[in-house]
Amino acid sequence: MLTTEEKTRAVVAALEDIKANDIAVIDTSKLSSLFERMVIASAQSTRQTRALAGHVVEKLRERGETALGIEGEDSGEWVLVDLGDVVVHIMQPAVRAYYNLEELWSMKHLPRAAA
Repeated sequence: MLTTEEKTRAVVAALEDIKANDIAVIDTSKLSSLFERMVIASAQSTRQTRALAGHVVEKLRERGETALGIEGEDSGEWVLVDLGDVVVHIMQPAVRAYYNLEELWSMKHLPRAAA
Protein backbone atom coordinates (compact mmCIF):
# COMPACT_ATOMS: atom_id res chain seq x y z
CA MET A 1 0.00 0.00 0.00
CA LEU A 2 1.36 3.39 -1.03
CA THR A 3 1.68 6.31 1.34
CA THR A 4 -0.28 9.47 0.53
CA GLU A 5 2.90 11.09 -0.78
CA GLU A 6 3.79 8.11 -2.99
CA LYS A 7 0.26 7.93 -4.32
CA THR A 8 0.24 11.66 -5.07
CA ARG A 9 3.56 11.42 -6.91
CA ALA A 10 2.25 8.45 -8.93
CA VAL A 11 -0.89 10.41 -9.87
CA VAL A 12 1.12 13.45 -10.97
CA ALA A 13 3.48 11.25 -13.00
CA ALA A 14 0.54 9.52 -14.71
CA LEU A 15 -1.01 12.90 -15.55
CA GLU A 16 2.28 14.19 -16.92
CA ASP A 17 2.67 11.02 -19.03
CA ILE A 18 -0.14 12.07 -21.33
CA LYS A 19 0.24 15.82 -21.15
CA ALA A 20 -2.22 17.09 -18.56
CA ASN A 21 -1.98 20.87 -18.13
CA ASP A 22 -1.71 23.05 -15.02
CA ILE A 23 -1.35 20.26 -12.47
CA ALA A 24 -1.96 21.47 -8.92
CA VAL A 25 -1.61 19.54 -5.66
CA ILE A 26 -3.49 20.79 -2.62
CA ASP A 27 -2.92 19.55 0.92
CA THR A 28 -6.43 19.09 2.32
CA SER A 29 -5.41 17.19 5.45
CA LYS A 30 -6.29 20.12 7.72
CA LEU A 31 -9.52 20.89 5.85
CA SER A 32 -11.19 17.51 5.51
CA SER A 33 -11.02 14.13 7.21
CA LEU A 34 -12.18 12.48 3.97
CA PHE A 35 -8.93 12.82 2.02
CA GLU A 36 -5.38 14.12 2.42
CA ARG A 37 -4.55 15.47 -1.05
CA MET A 38 -6.42 16.87 -4.00
CA VAL A 39 -4.82 16.81 -7.43
CA ILE A 40 -6.34 19.04 -10.11
CA ALA A 41 -5.37 18.99 -13.76
CA SER A 42 -6.70 20.42 -17.02
CA ALA A 43 -7.37 18.55 -20.24
CA GLN A 44 -8.13 20.02 -23.66
CA SER A 45 -10.99 17.71 -24.68
CA THR A 46 -13.48 15.19 -23.37
CA ARG A 47 -11.34 12.48 -24.94
CA GLN A 48 -8.29 13.67 -23.02
CA THR A 49 -10.13 13.92 -19.68
CA ARG A 50 -11.26 10.31 -20.04
CA ALA A 51 -7.80 9.17 -21.20
CA LEU A 52 -6.10 10.91 -18.28
CA ALA A 53 -8.50 9.37 -15.75
CA GLY A 54 -8.02 5.92 -17.25
CA HIS A 55 -4.25 6.33 -17.23
CA VAL A 56 -4.24 7.40 -13.57
CA VAL A 57 -6.35 4.36 -12.64
CA GLU A 58 -4.12 2.01 -14.66
CA LYS A 59 -0.83 3.37 -13.28
CA LEU A 60 -2.09 3.17 -9.71
CA ARG A 61 -3.42 -0.36 -10.31
CA GLU A 62 0.10 -1.33 -11.44
CA ARG A 63 1.32 -0.15 -8.02
CA GLY A 64 -1.30 -2.16 -6.12
CA GLU A 65 -3.87 0.61 -5.57
CA THR A 66 -7.53 0.48 -6.54
CA ALA A 67 -9.75 3.42 -7.44
CA LEU A 68 -12.74 3.59 -5.10
CA GLY A 69 -14.78 5.38 -7.74
CA ILE A 70 -14.73 7.30 -11.00
CA GLU A 71 -17.36 9.93 -11.74
CA GLY A 72 -18.05 12.09 -14.78
CA GLU A 73 -16.78 9.88 -17.57
CA ASP A 74 -20.10 10.20 -19.41
CA SER A 75 -19.79 13.93 -20.01
CA GLY A 76 -16.00 14.07 -19.92
CA GLU A 77 -15.94 17.75 -18.93
CA TRP A 78 -14.94 16.92 -15.36
CA VAL A 79 -13.78 13.47 -14.30
CA LEU A 80 -13.16 12.68 -10.64
CA VAL A 81 -11.03 9.72 -9.58
CA ASP A 82 -11.37 8.75 -5.91
CA LEU A 83 -8.27 6.99 -4.61
CA GLY A 84 -9.22 7.25 -0.95
CA ASP A 85 -6.70 9.62 0.59
CA VAL A 86 -6.06 11.25 -2.81
CA VAL A 87 -8.83 12.70 -4.97
CA VAL A 88 -8.08 13.59 -8.59
CA HIS A 89 -10.07 16.17 -10.58
CA ILE A 90 -9.45 16.29 -14.34
CA MET A 91 -11.31 19.20 -15.88
CA GLN A 92 -11.61 21.12 -19.09
CA PRO A 93 -10.32 24.69 -18.63
CA ALA A 94 -13.73 26.44 -18.70
CA VAL A 95 -15.14 24.06 -16.07
CA ARG A 96 -12.02 24.43 -13.95
CA ALA A 97 -12.20 28.21 -14.10
CA TYR A 98 -15.91 28.21 -13.23
CA TYR A 99 -15.61 25.98 -10.15
CA ASN A 100 -12.17 27.31 -9.10
CA LEU A 101 -11.43 24.42 -6.74
CA GLU A 102 -7.93 25.71 -6.03
CA GLU A 103 -9.29 28.84 -4.37
CA LEU A 104 -12.08 26.95 -2.66
CA TRP A 105 -9.80 24.33 -1.09
CA SER A 106 -6.37 25.94 -0.87
CA MET A 107 -4.84 26.66 2.42
CA LYS A 108 -1.54 25.28 1.33
CA HIS A 109 -0.41 24.46 -2.19
CA LEU A 110 2.29 21.84 -2.27
CA PRO A 111 4.97 21.92 -4.93
CA ARG A 112 4.64 18.81 -7.07
CA ALA A 113 8.02 17.50 -5.92
CA ALA A 114 7.00 17.70 -2.26
CA ALA A 115 3.64 16.05 -2.75
